[in-house]
Amino acid sequence: MNAESLVVSASINIGLALLILTLFSILRKQPSNAPIYYARRLSQHGVVSFHRGFTFRRLLPSVGWIRRALGVTEEEILDTCGLDVLIFIRLFKFGINFFVVCSVVGLLLLLPLNYKAGSGGPSRRSHSMDAFTISNITKGSNWLWVHCACLYFVSCYGLYRLYKEYDDILHKRIHQLNNMRHQPNQFTVLVREIPICDEHKARDCSIDHFFSKYHPHSYQTYQILYDGKDLDKLLNQAKSITRKIENLRHYSLTKKQNNYFPRSHALKHDAEIEQLQETLQELGRRIQHTQSKELLKAKELPVAFVTFRSRWGASLAAQSQQTSNPLLWRTEMAPEPRDVLWRNLAIPYGWLPLYKVGVYVAASLLTIFFAVPVTAVQGIAKFEKLKKWFPPAMAVQLIPGLRSIVTGYLPSVILNGSIYVVPFAMIGMSNLAGYVSRSRKDIRACNMVFYFLVGNVFFLTLLSGSLLDQIGESFSHPKDFPSRLASAVSAQADFFMTYILTNGLSGFSLEILQPGLLMLDAIKSHMWERGKKKRPYLYSLPYYRIIPYVALCILIGMVYAVVSPLLLPFLVGYFCLGYVVFINQIQDVYITTYETCGQYWPYIHQYILVGIVIMQITMIGLFGLKSKPAASFATIPLLVFTLIFNEYCKIRFLPTFYHCSVKDARDRDEFDEKTELMEGNLQNAIDAYCPPCLRPPDVEDVESSSLEPLMSST
Repeated sequence: MNAESLVVSASINIGLALLILTLFSILRKQPSNAPIYYARRLSQHGVVSFHRGFTFRRLLPSVGWIRRALGVTEEEILDTCGLDVLIFIRLFKFGINFFVVCSVVGLLLLLPLNYKAGSGGPSRRSHSMDAFTISNITKGSNWLWVHCACLYFVSCYGLYRLYKEYDDILHKRIHQLNNMRHQPNQFTVLVREIPICDEHKARDCSIDHFFSKYHPHSYQTYQILYDGKDLDKLLNQAKSITRKIENLRHYSLTKKQNNYFPRSHALKHDAEIEQLQETLQELGRRIQHTQSKELLKAKELPVAFVTFRSRWGASLAAQSQQTSNPLLWRTEMAPEPRDVLWRNLAIPYGWLPLYKVGVYVAASLLTIFFAVPVTAVQGIAKFEKLKKWFPPAMAVQLIPGLRSIVTGYLPSVILNGSIYVVPFAMIGMSNLAGYVSRSRKDIRACNMVFYFLVGNVFFLTLLSGSLLDQIGESFSHPKDFPSRLASAVSAQADFFMTYILTNGLSGFSLEILQPGLLMLDAIKSHMWERGKKKRPYLYSLPYYRIIPYVALCILIGMVYAVVSPLLLPFLVGYFCLGYVVFINQIQDVYITTYETCGQYWPYIHQYILVGIVIMQITMIGLFGLKSKPAASFATIPLLVFTLIFNEYCKIRFLPTFYHCSVKDARDRDEFDEKTELMEGNLQNAIDAYCPPCLRPPDVEDVESSSLEPLMSST
C-alpha cells in the first residue's frame, strides 16, 4: 500500500464519519426517535425536551452532544451507571493518555530519526511508508539504541499507568461495595451439589440440617431451586396471551373510534378478548397448582441460595471447603439476583467441564474458519501479488483512483465486515457453557473474542500479508532473508492504519447512529405496531462486543509505537471519538443490567499486558535482524521485569476482585448494626432469590409504558 492509498482510505473514512455524525445530530432531535436515542432516560422516567412543533432547527446539525459528553465526570458515571461502566470508559481514557505521550515521543524523536538516519535503499523503494519506520534504519546502526531507549520508556510508562489504574480501581471497588451494602448478594451464598438427606430423602432438609449444624451462628435460611421447565412453558403461554389481549384491546378501541369500520368488528374483538381472558384464568389456576409444594418437591435440584445473618458469615461459608469431599457442598458468593441465569443452574455441576470444552473446541474451529477471509483480505491489500494470482485484477488500473480505493479502503472494510459476527457467535457459545450469571458469560465471551482477534486480525494479518511474502522471496535470495524478515512487521503498519480508521471512524459513528434500530423502528411503526405508543429500545452495554476491539487497537498501537510511530496519531483520534460516543451511549441509550464492581478490569489489565509483552518480543527480534544483538540482549531484562510485574499484580490486586475479605465484611456488618440497617438488608436478601418459576405471571400494563408523559415540548 502506498501513501496515496492511505490518504484515500483516510479521506473516505473521515467523510463517512462526518456524514453519519451529522445525520445522528439531526435524527436525535426528532421526537419520534426518542425511544432509540434516549432509551435509558425514558426508562428511568426522565424528561426529554423537544422544540414545540416543527422548526428548521431540528434539521440543523449540532455538536451539543459532544460538549455534554466532555462535561461528564467519573463521579457521575460511577453514581448513575456503576463501576463496570466506569472501567469501560477509563479504557478509552487509558488509550488517550498513553498514546498521546507515545505520539509526542514518536513524532518528535523516532519519526525524524527513521527518515533522516535511514539508508534510503531497498526498503524505501519497496514500501513508500517504510521511510518512516524502523526498517529504514541501516543494519548495525547505533541509532537503534535510541529505539531501545524509547522501548524502555514506552514499556515503563505503560506499566506505571497499569499499576496506577489497578490500584485506583481496587479502591473504587472497595468503596462501591461499601455503598452497595443493601445488595442481597452480599448476604447470600450459592450452594451446589447438595446431597439427599438420608433420613427424609429430600434435599431441602439436608440444607437446613447441614448449615444449622456447621454454621449455627450465621445461618439464616435457604431457597432451594426446582426444575421449572413445565412452569416456564405455562408462564410463557400466559405472557403470550396477555400480549394478544393488549393488542386486541388496542385494535378494538381504534375501530370504535374510527367511523369507517363497522361496529361488528369491534364486538368481534371484544368476544375474542373475553375468550382469551378465560384461557388466561385457566392458565393461572394451572400455574398455581404446579407451584404447589407437593409437586415441586419431586423437582428439587441440588442447588440452593443460602442466606446468612451477616456478610461475615456468608464470606466465611463461600470461601471455605465444607466437607472432605470437595465435589459436595460447593459454595461461592451468589451473583446479583438480576444477574442470575436461572436455566443454567439446572445443569449438573459435573457436566460443566464438558460444556466448556465443547465451547473452546467450537471457538477454535471458528478461528480456523476465519483464517480464509483474513488471508483473502491481505491478497487484496497486496495489489502486485493480486495481479500475479488473478490477472483480471489489472483492469482496476484502467479507472483512475480505483486502485487506491481497492488497496487502501476495501481490505479494512471487508475485514471489519467479516469479523462483525464474531462477538455474537462467541456470546452464543458462552450461553452454552453453563455459566451461572450474565456477567461471567459476558466476561468469558469478551476473553474469547479478544484472543480470536489477536490470532486472526493481528498475527494472521502479519503472516499472510508480509511474512509469507518475505519468506517466498527469500528462496531466491537467501542472503537477504534477515533484512526481509526485519521489515515484515513494519510492512503492515499502513494496513493497520486503515484498519484503525475504519474500525474507529466508521464503527463508532455507526454505533451512535444505531441504523439497525432505526430500520426496525420504521418497520414496526408502519406494520404490526402501527398506531401504538412506542416503548424505549432497552439494551445493556455490550462489553463483549466493544472491549476486545478496543484492547486489540491498544495492542496494535503498542507493537507499532517504536516500529512505526506514524500510526500513533490515528490511535489518539480513535480513542477520542470512542470516548465521546460511548459517554453519550451510557448516558442516554444503554441500561445497566448487572454490576460486578470492577471484575472486568483484571481481564483488561491482562489484554494490555499482552500488548506490552508482544511489543518487547517483536523488538528483540527486530534488533537481532538489524545486526544489533546488544540491543536485543538489553531488552531481555525489560521483558523479565514485565513478567514479574504481572505476577506481582496477580498477588497484590487480583484476589480482592474475586474474594471478600473477612475484615471488610465485618466492618460493613458493624456499620449496618450501628445505623440499624441490618434487619432491612437481611430481609431484602431473604426475598431476593425467589426463582422465576415460583413468581406470579408478570402482566405488563400498556398504559404504564407510555412515553408521552416523559417527553415535553419547549
